[in-house]
Amino acid sequence: MSSSGKKVALVTGASRGIGKAIAERLSLDGINIAITYVGHRDKAESVVKDIQKQGVEAIAIQSDISNIDYIPILFEQVIARFGQLDIVVNNAGVSVFKPTVDISEIDFDYVINTNVKGTFFMLQEAIKHISNGGRIINLSSGATKQSIPNGGLYSGSKAAIEQFSYALSKELGDRGITVNLIAPGVTETDGLIMPADALAHLVQSTPLGRLGHPTDIADVVTFLTSDAARWINGQTIQVNGGIL
Repeated sequence: MSSSGKKVALVTGASRGIGKAIAERLSLDGINIAITYVGHRDKAESVVKDIQKQGVEAIAIQSDISNIDYIPILFEQVIARFGQLDIVVNNAGVSVFKPTVDISEIDFDYVINTNVKGTFFMLQEAIKHISNGGRIINLSSGATKQSIPNGGLYSGSKAAIEQFSYALSKELGDRGITVNLIAPGVTETDGLIMPADALAHLVQSTPLGRLGHPTDIADVVTFLTSDAARWINGQTIQVNGGIL
């Protein structure tokens, strides 16, 4: 435990959307929170203020995981502030949806440098700093199971994260650290940009009859960080309302 007697979580890409919901939900369990953001400082600071209302400590750190030189600095800042790290949630990610024939090298590098390279080196640094018995949770996507037109680059990047996670879950067992994934279905956030007819089709195709909410994902993250999930390791949990 930290000097305050509370666990410490690092949640990347948490100024809005799913990351924000995860950070806020973890704070309800008395966990101190460090969040990262790239360009939404005002939103990140708002999240921190909301978290602090729960009686826990919180900080926001500007960090772009596509620049891996800054990843060690990110972890050093968290440890300097809280003295330890118990939970790492790799939520930060980007997407490009285009026909394969139209994907440029710039598009490719944009997605791969963040989702694949950035996440890999986040995991590498997490190994060095996370406490024994800790939890690592990576965000994948239902797109790795249900391919969609124009989504090859994005789903491929998420599939890489899944393989990183499966391997790492076998490497950290002697330290009592679990590594799991959550694969959200289509989730209603401000980053969801789809034609109305496409969204309507997705809702119709989902047995529970709605899109996901960020809190649907956050609740499962909270479960995986709890002692109730102590025997779950190397798994991908599909949180998608049954569409797959």
